[in-house]
Amino acid sequence: MNANEKAVADVLAKYQDALNASDTDAVMPLYTEDGVFMPPYSQSAIRAAAVRQAYDAVFRAIKLSVKFNVAEVVEIAPNWAFARTNSAGTVTVHATGAKRAEANQELFIFRKGSDGKWKIARYSFSSTNPPPQQ
Repeated sequence: MNANEKAVADVLAKYQDALNASDTDAVMPLYTEDGVFMPPYSQSAIRAAAVRQAYDAVFRAIKLSVKFNVAEVVEIAPNWAFARTNSAGTVTVHATGAKRAEANQELFIFRKGSDGKWKIARYSFSSTNPPPQQ
């Protein structure tokens, strides 16, 4: 990995830690001010205030314990890169205490700011778990 790819991977490691800690305050500095969070089955959260509200809602509902595997980091322009990851672990539903396997594939788009720091500009993911049996 070159220096920019490593810097992006470092942001992903911090993001993993923030998710596992259910810590919105740790998530927010990893996003650009105009960042977009696009979880499945939900409207996109656009800009910092909406992104904060979305993560607060996620962390109120569930507790994650996941590990990210970085499949690739590709710098596509001087200040833009994308990362493709897979994650796996468990999710615990606060309302019921139910625990289940969690597995996703993720696509992150990063932008390097004028301060030289890479941040998440766009983030979307989908489950790789098989659908529940009916």
